[in-house]
This record gives sequence, structure tokens and C-alpha cells, in this order.
Amino acid sequence: MMRKPELYISAGSAEEVRAYIEAGADAVAVGEHRFGMRLPGEIKLDELSELIPWVHEQGAKIYVVANKIMENDLLAELADYLRRVKELKADAVVFGDPAVLIAIRQGAQGLPLHWNAEMTSTNYETANYWRAKGATRVVLARELNLEETLEIKRQLPNMEVEVQVHGITNIYHSKRNLLTNYQEHQGHDQRRGTGKEEGLFLIEQERKDERYPVYEDANGTHIMSSDDICMLEDLHELMGGQIDSFRIDPLLKPLEYNLTVIQSYRKAIDAYFADPEQYAFQEEWMDAIRELQDPRRELSFGFFYKEQVY
Repeated sequence: MMRKPELYISAGSAEEVRAYIEAGADAVAVGEHRFGMRLPGEIKLDELSELIPWVHEQGAKIYVVANKIMENDLLAELADYLRRVKELKADAVVFGDPAVLIAIRQGAQGLPLHWNAEMTSTNYETANYWRAKGATRVVLARELNLEETLEIKRQLPNMEVEVQVHGITNIYHSKRNLLTNYQEHQGHDQRRGTGKEEGLFLIEQERKDERYPVYEDANGTHIMSSDDICMLEDLHELMGGQIDSFRIDPLLKPLEYNLTVIQSYRKAIDAYFADPEQYAFQEEWMDAIRELQDPRRELSFGFFYKEQVY
């Protein structure tokens, strides 16, 4: 029997968590910048103590993101943090660094693990390796095409598979403060803002119509894609392939946009599982998103139907 896939989004505040779940999300991801990268905001442990019970009351799940490449001075804090996350009954931890596995063994054993290495989760054997280490889910690399994605799921009947279906993607990360260093090299007396709210872009000389958002935070410098993945029109291909979780990335998008995206994907998922054989995509689901889409950012299928996007 086919199981309805999870609709999943990251949140940067308790208010966003509540809004996203009320809009139709089945799960939310939260975290702190000291352990997690590319989060839309921070939710501390004291907030989680009140938030997690509410999420569970709604029949939803909450995951804690600890996907940084960890430094030595974080390791002692990491073990204590994950111990507390387990005590608060979070539903899983999203990780990429094996140091998280060691920290789990030091006092948070039994906490489900979602392996998200972003670029290296490209085959089922590697996913099975991390399953043997305790991971219950693999988050697939965005560079895979549709057939590769579905084949990995076919080979992983006992492991959940998550794919990103909507939003911006990260194409480059450096732990260095590249924007600040550049400004200092240019001789700016007063440092300009470098964060997400500054709306900074990189533009190539040969492709001046392509705008790559770039920002700097406590975890370094992040360069993002010039377009947004949107698999809404072909979501039935992934549902038919029994993908377990559909992720929406809300980064650099206003709340209204993210709520609309959740609602459109929710309608598509529910319509498909109400009657898979008679399912038909409704253009109005996409129109609601297009009305709010930044005209400078194309909605694309990402790598699902081609080899290169960037």
C-alpha cells in the first residue's frame, strides 16, 4: 500500500512553525546557527520545550538541524545539545558530519537520524552505509535526475528518501567571510551589510541576466542558485515512485510565498492519494505560486530532467 509522502519545510521562528503546519506542512525543521547551516532563523532549546508538544498535538513532526561541518570547540557543546534535543522529544536530527554520530552515542541514543550531506548522497550504497550507522533517512543530492532518484528509492525499501521539490538551492559554501574580506580589500571604511536581508547578488560577465544571491553569516559565505526548483507539475512522478518526503526550502522568501507553496503542494498530494489513477494536475495550483514568484527567478525542474542547471 502506498504511503502519503511527508510535506516538509524549514522554519526560522515559532510563529513560522505554527503557520506552516496550519497551512498543511507535515513536518518542520528548526535549529541554531552554531550547529546548523542555511537556516531561515533560530529557534533555541527553551522555545523548543514549548513548541514540540504543540507540533505533536497537531499530528506533525519537528526535526532539529545539526548539519554543520563541526569544529573541535563545538564538540562538547554538541553532545549536550543533542542530549537535550532527545529529552525534548524532537522527531529526528538532520546531520552530515560523522561527529554528530559520536555525540549521539554520548547520551542521545535512539534519536532518529536523517543523513544530509547535500552533495555526496548520490547512490544507494552510500545511503546503506549510513543506514548501518543509524540513519533512518537519506536526503538526496539535488544534482540527481528523476530516474536516478527513483532508482535509489527502489533500492532502499527500508530507508526513507527525501528530495527537495521547491525553492532555492545552495551551489557554493565557504567557511571564510568572503564578502567581508572583499569589502576590506576594496578599502571600504564602513563595512556594508552582508546578511540575507541585504539582498546581495553575484552576476557573471557572460550571463548578466543570471543573479546569484550571496550572503554571509556565522557559518561563512553562501552562494545560492539563480532559479527556484518547482516540481509541482510533475509531483505525481515522485509520488508514484514512493518518495517519502518532499522538502520545500523557504530561504530568502517571504512568509506569504512559503504559505502559498505549502498550500499548493498540499492540494496536489491530497488529490493524488484520493485517486491516483484519476489524478490530474490543476493549473490553479501553479498559478497561485506564479502570482507571488519573483519575476527575476525562473521556476525550473532543477536537475530532474537535465544534467546541469548552474
